[in-house]
Amino acid sequence: MTQPPANVVPVCYRHPDRETYVRCTRCDRPICPNCMNEASVGFQCPECVREGARTQRPVRTAFGGGQEGALGVVTITLIVINVLVFIASVISSGTADSLAGGGIGGLFGGSTPLHEWGGLTTYRNIPLEDADHNPFYRILDGGLVDGQYYRLFTSMFLHYGLFHLLMNMWALWVLGRPLEAMLGRSRFLALYLVAGLGGSVVTYLVGSEWALTAGASGAIFGLFAALIIVLRKMRRSVAGIVPVLVLNLVITFSVPGISITGHLGGLLFGAIAAAALAYAPRSRRTLVQAAALVAVVVVLAVGTVVHTASLTELPVGSIVNSDKQVVQEN
Repeated sequence: MTQPPANVVPVCYRHPDRETYVRCTRCDRPICPNCMNEASVGFQCPECVREGARTQRPVRTAFGGGQEGALGVVTITLIVINVLVFIASVISSGTADSLAGGGIGGLFGGSTPLHEWGGLTTYRNIPLEDADHNPFYRILDGGLVDGQYYRLFTSMFLHYGLFHLLMNMWALWVLGRPLEAMLGRSRFLALYLVAGLGGSVVTYLVGSEWALTAGASGAIFGLFAALIIVLRKMRRSVAGIVPVLVLNLVITFSVPGISITGHLGGLLFGAIAAAALAYAPRSRRTLVQAAALVAVVVVLAVGTVVHTASLTELPVGSIVNSDKQVVQEN
């Protein structure tokens, strides 16, 4: 049998034209400098590195999320969606009034056809007066009373003017990136949506008069609460967050035209969702987190359906008195 020459120089298994005396510490194949991957001991070839990555468990955050959340993809995507919806609302109006000139000293913009379609309608009773100035109330038709429950979701992505949009998107950028990094993409997205829906539902349930509301503020307040809870769970300081939240609450209660119920509802349900994500037991963390978030959504859905049923007990469009006795049918 013919034997190979004893003085043959090894060549890289991937680049036969390159001589090398370095071998992969796992498979012992010769590898050139371009194929070397530094390992804890020696170097490994590309195939062994890929094989090791497949068999290694992915690194998780303290709350069960993947480390890909550090890239902030969900935060950036939410900002892009809000900006695109705002552009669409401006186009639907065809006027500059949608950019500014509305409430809060002209900083907010006016309503657009897209707001009329997707804004949150409280559809409570509106006080009216007859010739003798006696109060009556009218059950409005349309909106959630007619089953347009999508408004609870779409209103989270609509804004009244450029200033309204910029304020909320700046807050989302500042709060969203650290939360997404700590929770992971899917958990952060669930938190954002639950907080936003919580703000919408609370506004619908306890709004004192008819209003068409919109904005990501409910979700933003939920992120404030969540960041405080998550940082406290990690035993980190919240000294820089609490004063900003308090300032925003002062603005909420002192400036007319701001949805107090939307902000407080988002704050409440953002805190509930964050607590479920942060304090779920490690042994069954994902299951407990998912079950808790689903339970919150179910509670919000039941409250919405029950309230809608109470509004439609009387003929839609009827004028009734304070005892809900029909004075005039539609």
